[in-house]
Amino acid sequence: MLTKFFMNCQEYIENYNIHLINTLFLSFSVVIIALGSLMIMVESVLPTFIRKTFRYGKHKCNGDEHSLANKLEVPKSWFAHFYMFAFGWSICAFYLVLKDFIGGGKNDRKVLIKSNEALIATLLMTLQCVRRFYETNFVQIFSRKNKMNLFQYIVGYLHYFGSILALLINTEGFVKDSTPSTFSFTKITLVQYICLALFHFSWSQQWKTNMIFVNLRKDSKTGKIHSEQHLLPRGGLFEMVSSPHMFFEIQMYVAIMGILPQSLTWKLIVIWVTGNQIVNALLTHKWYKENFKNYPKNRKAIIPFLL
Repeated sequence: MLTKFFMNCQEYIENYNIHLINTLFLSFSVVIIALGSLMIMVESVLPTFIRKTFRYGKHKCNGDEHSLANKLEVPKSWFAHFYMFAFGWSICAFYLVLKDFIGGGKNDRKVLIKSNEALIATLLMTLQCVRRFYETNFVQIFSRKNKMNLFQYIVGYLHYFGSILALLINTEGFVKDSTPSTFSFTKITLVQYICLALFHFSWSQQWKTNMIFVNLRKDSKTGKIHSEQHLLPRGGLFEMVSSPHMFFEIQMYVAIMGILPQSLTWKLIVIWVTGNQIVNALLTHKWYKENFKNYPKNRKAIIPFLL
């Protein structure tokens, strides 16, 4: 019966030309933009379940309790699980060929990403996943009290699964009747070189930003953890925005989008990532202003001078 169900699903997907990965990120984008906007503008009138689902970590929803939402909470330290998964999946992405059911049917997919572009983009995504795997498992200090909703935990897995898969499903050699082309530095355009520079800058700056967070909880002399409290970060782009790590996250995804100019899926991913990071940054910014009386007035939430 289960086999028949999946066969019917595959037939439905092929008949209606449904691209599941595009549908996934389009859904994420709609939800984060719609509900995120409500969280920013009219949070006080929203149901407790929605508020507790969106808020986690330092800006978790305090006050009203919700039995179901409380049962669906998991430790925020489980963020590390995303990157354990993404670490292995991003490496496997160099070798795996996933067709048909996930990509919308082998006969319907078209080549939108050249081999040159796919190799560069996959390498960049792998570098990000490897670094975040190292940070979350060996460097980052999570507060044992902080929680996040189970839905956020599941979305984390779906995000990395879909983002990495998006680098393959419309790529030369991964589409029926196509063959991979040879790699050459001469095929890299000026725009792509600029995107590579943007990615490198954002990647290194996000590392420095995360180390500022780590050092807030460590003794500068002994290197031992002395606190799990959320303290006021200073230095780097923190002097301009409350969440520079989120700003750099957006820039890295935009850089990869620039390397894959023909990929609709990656454009949807950027919309989703941008919306998600902005909503979380605005909630974080609000939390900082509420909890630090002398919080710098010149700091924006995520985009210097603008937002």
